Formats: sequence, C-alpha cells, structure tokens
Amino acid sequence: MKRIVLFLLTNFAVLLVLGVVLSILMPALGLDSSSNAGLLVISAVFGMGGSFISLAMSKWIAKRSVGAHVIEQPRNDSERWLVSTVDAQARKAGIGMPEVAIYDSPEINAFATGMSRNNALVAVSTGLLRSMSQDEAEAVLGHEISHIANGDMVTLTLIQGVLNTFVFFFARIAANAINRGSNNHFVYFMTVMAFQAVFGMLASVIVMWFSRQREYRADSGGATLAGKQKMIAALQKLQGNQMESQLDGQLTAFGISGKRGMSEMFMSHPPLEKRIAALRGRTV
Repeated sequence: MKRIVLFLLTNFAVLLVLGVVLSILMPALGLDSSSNAGLLVISAVFGMGGSFISLAMSKWIAKRSVGAHVIEQPRNDSERWLVSTVDAQARKAGIGMPEVAIYDSPEINAFATGMSRNNALVAVSTGLLRSMSQDEAEAVLGHEISHIANGDMVTLTLIQGVLNTFVFFFARIAANAINRGSNNHFVYFMTVMAFQAVFGMLASVIVMWFSRQREYRADSGGATLAGKQKMIAALQKLQGNQMESQLDGQLTAFGISGKRGMSEMFMSHPPLEKRIAALRGRTV
C-alpha cells in the first residue's frame, strides 16, 4: 500500500510540474496543441521531462519505497565493512562516495540509483547480507558501483525519455490519421490508447535490450573491482535463489537480480547462465 501511495503521489507531482511548464512554454513558443510542432513539444515535455524528474527524485523515492536505512555512523562490523568496501570501490572507480543503505527484505538483492556519478545511493538487502559471503557481497557491490561509474542511470533515463516522447507523439499522429473527419472523442481516445500500448511494447523491447547490455558491463566492472571469481560466485549464488525480486519500477532495472519473464526480450537482466558465461569468456 505504501508503494502504491508513493507512486500515485509522485506521478501526480510530476504531472503538475510538467503541466505548469507547458502552460508557460507553449505560449512562449507561439504553439498550440493542434499543430504537429505543438504536439511534439508536448510529447517531449512529458516524455523527457517525466523521465528526468523521476531520475532526480530516484534516491528519495528509493529510500521510502523499500524503507532503506542510510548508514550515517556504522553500528556494527557488518555496516563498517559495507561502508569501507563501497568507499574503496568508489575511489577505484573514480566516483564520489555514494550513500550506503540497508533495507529489510528476505530477497538476495542490491540496487544503485541516483542522478549522477557523484550523487548516488547503493542499497543492499538484509537477505543478501545473511546469504552471501563477504567475497560474494563485495562483487555485488562492485556491480552496483559499476552501474554508477558507467552512468547507466542517466543513459537509461535518456533512452526511456526519447522513446516515451515518440510513443506519445506517433500514437496521436496515427490516431489523428485514422479518425480524420470524425468528432467522436471517445473513439479517438481509445485509438490513442491502443496505439500507445502497441508502440509502448515496441519501446519496451528496445529499453530492455539496452538494459541487458549494461548488465553485462556492470558484471565486467564488478569483476574488475572485486575479482572475476568473486563475481562468478555471486551470480552462482543468485542462481540458487528462488525468490522473485520485490523491487519495483526503475529499481528493478538496477538491482543485481531482475524479475523473471516469459521472454528474454522483456527482461531487464540477461539469464544468469548467460551472465556467468560472459564472464568466463564464452557464449551460451
């Protein structure tokens, strides 16, 4: 319930901000929504603007959605090890020290989020700390630090924003073409929704492909920061984890373990056997 309320409030705030931006921008550019140029501007504001506002709020949302406890002063050996390991890896990767957090969950998972290399968050689940050895956990942290160092959050946000813009724009262009001469607003609305669903699915395939590629890169980065065998051992430990990821939305894409799917095309993470094989230098 908490996540649903947070999701609804966040999206309402985003829509409110973008609505204000459009009310200023459209008259300033001398455009109206009935022209293709005006529609493209509206599409870009909602497509790109929504994605980047979500990115800017990502740390705040993440902490509250999973109930993460940010480690300000380590309270025990486990927290001291966690902070010192992230600090050492961040220095090695050439990024600013991220905030380090723990969230209470039985799943074996961790994620990174934040809007820049020097303003990020790395969070690990209590399930990971209980189930993984320090060597395996070190590799997972290296994987998440590599996401930050590679700028994956910004890259994926940019890709998602561009695709959202074109989905919004072309769905309305196609609906206008089909309903030309008709004044039935309900039929127009349903046509727009249908085209958005189809174009959105195609866009999702593209986004998920990019997401899987940057997972391979983050695994490689984790192997560089912590050691190849440690990274392989961590992924093998995840193979024995039958619990489905509890992370939602953007956090799913940046977790060490993603949600399972019927088709790899719609998965944010490659199958674990392919990730292990890639680290070993062979294909599956």
